Amino acid sequence: MSISSVIKSIQDIMRKDAGVDGDAQRLGQMSWLLFLKIFDAQEEELEFELDDYQEPIPSEYLWRNWAADDEGITGDELLEFVNDKLFVDLKNLTAPINLNPRGYVVREAFSDAFNYMKNGTLLRQVINKLNEIDFTDSKERHLFGDLYEQILKDLQSAGNAGEFYTPRAITRFIVDRIDPQLGESIMDPACGTGGFLACAFDHVKEKYVKTAEDHQTLQKQIHGVEKKQLPHLLCTTNMLLHGIEVPVQVKHGNTLNKPLSSWDDEIDVIVTNPPFGGTEEDGIEKNFPADTRTRETADLFLQLIIEVLASPSGTDDNAKTGGRAAVVLPDGTLFGEGVKTKIKKLLTEECNLHTIVRLPNGVFNPYTGIKTNILFFTKGQPTKNVWFYEHPYPAGVKNYNKTKPMKFEEFQTEIQWWGSEEDGFASRVETEQAWQVSIDEIIARNFNLDIKNPHIEETVSHDPQELLADYAKQQADIQALRDQLKGILSNALSPESSEVK
Repeated sequence: MSISSVIKSIQDIMRKDAGVDGDAQRLGQMSWLLFLKIFDAQEEELEFELDDYQEPIPSEYLWRNWAADDEGITGDELLEFVNDKLFVDLKNLTAPINLNPRGYVVREAFSDAFNYMKNGTLLRQVINKLNEIDFTDSKERHLFGDLYEQILKDLQSAGNAGEFYTPRAITRFIVDRIDPQLGESIMDPACGTGGFLACAFDHVKEKYVKTAEDHQTLQKQIHGVEKKQLPHLLCTTNMLLHGIEVPVQVKHGNTLNKPLSSWDDEIDVIVTNPPFGGTEEDGIEKNFPADTRTRETADLFLQLIIEVLASPSGTDDNAKTGGRAAVVLPDGTLFGEGVKTKIKKLLTEECNLHTIVRLPNGVFNPYTGIKTNILFFTKGQPTKNVWFYEHPYPAGVKNYNKTKPMKFEEFQTEIQWWGSEEDGFASRVETEQAWQVSIDEIIARNFNLDIKNPHIEETVSHDPQELLADYAKQQADIQALRDQLKGILSNALSPESSEVK
């Protein structure tokens, strides 16, 4: 039976259980079970490799000792064990991060996890299905990538949970262009299920890891933070599966819940798709400078990224370039005014915003139809010119959907065109998809980066999301003109004025 068939069978079993309500709870239930099974598979490998290895959690909670036997405990006995012992003890596990880091990872993974199932017999059936997958087998572990993709697609259609999914084609393209190196710190401050982190890990492993010492170095490079429990648990499981023995750098929390001025981290590489279209809870904005305070999540993350990217170091003759980032952002960030203008001014003054890839509609369907962009920038030098690249639909495609998602191969044209930042992208040329805009023109536009492709005639769009975005932009422009007019009239009619101008 294929892995996807196993997962479908598990979901069908869970639908019979009165305690599991909807896709999100089914995914949550499956996630902690998968975590424990994969954790135990990794434990077996570590026990084999290390002579003095000590188990990080009580032996009775290792998968092999309570779940691996298909004829093992079931019914009420299984429910009592899971609810009254396993969950209670793992949530309250004494595991200092410096003394028992793997135990610490387990405790964090279970901090907000729940057993939703109320029928112990059905729970045993689910466990037995999972036992059909052998995560110590390299082939089956490789196939888990397919299973994981299926879980992410289910997340995408499970209401709000869809915000944690970024199409693999985009994560691969971004990581390929950023090219993280061995030894560089790599961070996703809104890591979701870990798509960017896993892709970056695989990239460095395939291109730069040559020895066992290199692999240990790589494991310590990966850093992520996720606010919500379910994607955090999936991310931790994802990191274990990729070979990170102690993914303590993947933390459960809100990256924005810390004053910007108190960040002293210096990150070499940031790759992320921060949440957009939402607002943060009251008080979060007070962690940011007064003139750029906002509750819009994407704007806060962009400020944070600019702050924590590593600054250039070394002498002029032997200087190390600053940290580099690639961030997925909506069109609203590009044309937005007010605080958004100040943030874009800060971005272009402190970083070289060298490339904006404009993605077509439907990349994030069905979660959102909002048009998005990938901003590539390096800290340390101000922006002189911005290259825009409008990514077209492939031939014969008018929109993306579940059955026709974006593919990595579509980005080959961009990759061939890209060039090198070391020579200022001297090899780049304007094409029907690519054009360059000077910082002087961007300043004259009041940092409006919503610059249309000059090589393509403007067409009338009937897409609802585009029409709403255009309407919002028009309203912002009208309000700006009103404010400007009020200011002129106020000055003209002030008592200090000798005449009405």
